[in-house]
Amino acid sequence: MQTLVSIDNAQCRVTSQALLEIEHFAIEPGQHWCLFGPNGCGKTLLANLLAGKRLESSNYVSYDADFDPARDLHIVSFEEQQRLWERDNRLDISEFSGDVQDKGTVVEDLIRASRSKQDQSDVLLADLVQQLVLERVLGKGIRFLSSGEIRKVLIARSLYAYRGGLPQLLILDDPLESIDRDSQERIRRTIEKYMSAQFSSLQLCRRRQDILQCVSHMAVMRRESARMQISRQGALAEVLKTSEFADVGAIGLEATARLDALLPHEAPIRERSEELIRLEDVQASYGDSKVLVDVNWIMTGRDHVVIEGPNGCGKSTLLSLIDGENHKGYGQQVFLFGRLKGSGETIWETKKHFGIVSNELHSKYIKGWRVLDVVVSGFFDSVGLYDEGGTAEVGQAKRWIAALGLEKWEKQYYHEISFGQQRLVLLARAMVKKPRILILDEPCVGLDDFHRQLILRVLDAIAETLLTNILYVTHVADEQPSCINQLLRFKEQDGGGFSVEQVEAQVFFKT
Repeated sequence: MQTLVSIDNAQCRVTSQALLEIEHFAIEPGQHWCLFGPNGCGKTLLANLLAGKRLESSNYVSYDADFDPARDLHIVSFEEQQRLWERDNRLDISEFSGDVQDKGTVVEDLIRASRSKQDQSDVLLADLVQQLVLERVLGKGIRFLSSGEIRKVLIARSLYAYRGGLPQLLILDDPLESIDRDSQERIRRTIEKYMSAQFSSLQLCRRRQDILQCVSHMAVMRRESARMQISRQGALAEVLKTSEFADVGAIGLEATARLDALLPHEAPIRERSEELIRLEDVQASYGDSKVLVDVNWIMTGRDHVVIEGPNGCGKSTLLSLIDGENHKGYGQQVFLFGRLKGSGETIWETKKHFGIVSNELHSKYIKGWRVLDVVVSGFFDSVGLYDEGGTAEVGQAKRWIAALGLEKWEKQYYHEISFGQQRLVLLARAMVKKPRILILDEPCVGLDDFHRQLILRVLDAIAETLLTNILYVTHVADEQPSCINQLLRFKEQDGGGFSVEQVEAQVFFKT
C-alpha cells in the first residue's frame, strides 16, 4: 500500500524549551489515525508539520505524487475557526454599509469553496446540511455563529471536499469540543459515513471517550522535559493495551496544593436576599433573527449557575448582555448588583465585577504577550498588557500561575503554549482581581482529563472560600463543579428565538 503522507527524522525547535522529535510517522490511504496525548505533548505541532504549515515541513514531510496538500488536506480545529473569524473581522465593512450590516463569509459559500465551481455537488451539500442540521445557518455569516455551530460548518466544508478516486486527508482536532449533546452523535455518524479507502483521517484527541469509532490506528504522544515524541504507534486495538496509553491518564502537573496558600480558609457569608443579576423580559435580535425572547431570571448571592442549551441558542449572547460587552443590554431591564445597567456607570465599572473565560476572549489573544502579561492584564480588563502592573498585581498573578501549575511557562509567549494551557492562563487572568462573578463559557474546551478535573477542583475551592459566584456554560453532563445549585435551561419558542427557565438544584452550601 502506498503512503499518503509521512514524516521522517524530524526535529522541530518550537521554543527555547521545546523540541518536537518524530523518527517516523506515516498515514496510508484508508487509515484513520488517532493522535492521543495530554495537553502540551505536541499533537497540534505534529499535525501542522503534516499539513505543511511549518517551515520545517519541506525538510521532513513527504506526500504521495497524487496528493496536493493545498487541495486534498482539510482541517477542523479551533485555530482554523479563529483564523476565519479574524479574517472576516478584518474585512468587516459594516460601518460603510447603508444598513450597518456586513455578513462577511456566508456559511454556504464557505462550504462550497472547498470544491471548484466546475465540481459543485448540490446533492452532497444537501446531505451534509441535513446530517449536521445546518439549514438554519446556511445563509448566515460565520462571524455570527456560535463556536459549536462553526465547528459543524467546518466539518461540512471538509467532507464536502470529498471526491471519489482522489486521496484526501482530514485532520480533526477534537471535533466534538463545543458541541451540544444532540449534535455530537450526528457528527460521529456523519464523519464515519464518509470515511473510505481514499479518505484518510487524523484525529487529535485528549480523552479516551472522545475517540471516534472509525479510528483504525493510534499514535500516543508524550513530553519528557523539553522533548515531545511519539511513544507508541500501531493498530488501535494493540495500542489500547499498552502501558504508554494507560500512562496518559496519569500525567499531570504539580498544582493543587498551592491553592491552600492562595485562598482564605473561612467560607464567606452569602446572602440569599442579595440580587447579583436580574433580567426582566429581556430581548435580543440580530437583523430579522430572534435570539433571546422574554428572558426573565434572577441570580442571588448564594447561586452558582450552570447554563444549558443547544449550539446557537444564545448562551454567549446572554452572557455578553450581562458583562458589558454587548450594547443590546442597555435600554432594557438588566439589573446588575441592584443597579439598572446604563444608569450612569462606565463599562469599566461594570467589567471590574466580572472575570471571564470564553472562546471569544481566547481568540483575541494573538502573538506578542507572555503568559505573565496575559494574567496581569486581568487587573485592567484589557486584551494584552498596556499598563505596568505594580508589585502587588504581579505577585498575585504569579501566585495564580503557580496554583495552576504553569510556573515553567510564566515567561513563555502565550501563543507558544498548548491550547489547553492557554485555557488555564485565562482562568488565572479572570481570578487575579477576585471578581464578584466568574463567567466560564465552556472553560474545559481543549483540556485533557487531568486539567479538566484540576479546573473543576479550583472552581469548587473558589466557590467555597471567596465571595465569587460562578456562571458556568457547558455541553458535557458530568463536567461541572459540585458547587452548582441552579440550572438555567434554554427553551426554543414557537415564534423563533429562545427563552429560559430557572431550575433549583441541590444546595451545596451550609445554611
